[in-house]
Amino acid sequence: MHDALAALTGAAATPTPTPTPQVDPDLVTPGFEGFLITAVVALAVIFLVWDMMRRIRRGRVRADIQEELDAEEHAAHAGDAADADSSSADAGEDGTGSGGADADDRPQAR
Repeated sequence: MHDALAALTGAAATPTPTPTPQVDPDLVTPGFEGFLITAVVALAVIFLVWDMMRRIRRGRVRADIQEELDAEEHAAHAGDAADADSSSADAGEDGTGSGGADADDRPQAR
């Protein structure tokens, strides 16, 4: 048993060899060209994100303006319909059927 322990300790005492680097570190580093390419890609990404945000913002503003215009148009049509209802009620009261002079003064819908 003593011999087995001595053999194990003797085997453990021998150092394991470390490999020596055979690759030149200057050949595997990206260098200045790698830095330039990385910087150009980073700048391109920043520009694309900035442009995308500008286009999204522009689209939102256009959508808001379109909603306001649609609401104004809807309100104008609702007002015209209310005027038409009131003028038809006036025409029924006086019996002329023409709707009065106000009907001719109103702008015509296209």
